[in-house]
Amino acid sequence: MNIEEEIQSSIRSLELDATEDNVGIAAEDAKEELASVDKEDAGKSSTGGQILFLSGQVDDRTIQKYEKEAKDKSRESWYMAYIMDTNEEERVKGKTVEVGRAHFETENTRFTILDAPGHKSYVPNMISGASQADVGVLVISARKGEFETGYERGGQTREHVLLAKTLGVSKLLVVVNKMDDPTVGWSKERYDEIESKMLPFLKSSGYNVKKDVQFLPMSGLIGTNIKTRVDRSVCPWWDGPCLFEVLDTIEIPLRDPKGPFRMPILDKFKDMGTVVMGKIESGSVREGDSLLVMPNKVQVKVLSVHCDENKVRGAGPGENVWIKLSGIEEEDILSGFVLSSVEKPVGVVSEFDAQLQIIELLDNAIFTAGYKAVLHIHSVVEECEIVKLLQQIDPKTKKPMKKKVLFVKNGAIVVCRVQVNHLICIEKFSEFPQLGRFTLRTEGKTVAVGKVAGLLPSGTTGA
Repeated sequence: MNIEEEIQSSIRSLELDATEDNVGIAAEDAKEELASVDKEDAGKSSTGGQILFLSGQVDDRTIQKYEKEAKDKSRESWYMAYIMDTNEEERVKGKTVEVGRAHFETENTRFTILDAPGHKSYVPNMISGASQADVGVLVISARKGEFETGYERGGQTREHVLLAKTLGVSKLLVVVNKMDDPTVGWSKERYDEIESKMLPFLKSSGYNVKKDVQFLPMSGLIGTNIKTRVDRSVCPWWDGPCLFEVLDTIEIPLRDPKGPFRMPILDKFKDMGTVVMGKIESGSVREGDSLLVMPNKVQVKVLSVHCDENKVRGAGPGENVWIKLSGIEEEDILSGFVLSSVEKPVGVVSEFDAQLQIIELLDNAIFTAGYKAVLHIHSVVEECEIVKLLQQIDPKTKKPMKKKVLFVKNGAIVVCRVQVNHLICIEKFSEFPQLGRFTLRTEGKTVAVGKVAGLLPSGTTGA
């Protein structure tokens, strides 16, 4: 068996037989925080906790401990969320702040849950979670008033759908949660109402609603329709699959295990050496490999590779891993750096050309040369400036318009030159989509989404 076969064998043994992709689930809250703290959110973290409990990742004793802790805080219904929301701030406020990470297995596939924050104050953290995911689970509350709060103009449901699509989450599972709530009572009318309102918006956000979107009724708090199908006596109108069945049948886009190695670094820590964490977007890695940490071009050696706390011989694209390195100190690595192959390193630039779609500018803002925003691309967060508008794209023909463009408004598609303060690692969208799609945010709001069209050598400004 050659080393490539050993790597693939190692990956399969961890992920079972159904897929060679590790599927991240970036599940977003579907509403803004309501005024009263007694109002629950969409139930995303509770659903994540139930998934781990029903798949045998959490035992009854731990659940009993969390039930007591939640009761002591007068938040009895939050105990399942404590499995995913582990820090005290999250448990007191009842909302996710950081990206929770956990693993579970269905009959055929191994999954990584990325429990991303839903509240608008933590959207940058949500972007970090969603950028690692292949499948998005959008958790929506069916409770009267809560769906409307998230879906109305300014609600978080809309922004999260848009961000998920921009960040490369190509498959979306819309979970209509809290179907057991007294205001809902497993009502088909309420479920149909939510689906009919969501479908046009999902379509306008770029999703193929027939191929890439699926709806599912559920109760995350009591675990109904998660591991096994909901009983017909509870919900007589639903004859579709449960959550685990849907996840097992979703087709994940294939990545190239033989391509140049690319792993955006999400986090780093010291553990008898320097350890970096991230998701492999292209290529494969094994013990003994020589790689580059970019953009500072430091050559490193792979001492070990770990998946789900287990040491493995190697890992391939789609895997969330942590890798121990020699040849670099932990303080010399920043989130947003990229672990890259030596033969074909990742692109490093301070300027690039991009095609942008303007979503919604702040009041009185004009998108023109000199416009400043915060750029989010894979694990990079950098201040940027639009230095030049190159051409406007006709939204109907998708072709460049002849007239010179000085500024654009909401809804416009424009090709422009973007400048950042520090060197960043990115790729052209056409070559590496995962490292070539981005969002621009200003004052806590997503104002544009885009893709990298061309890389400019550092110091080049162009005509």
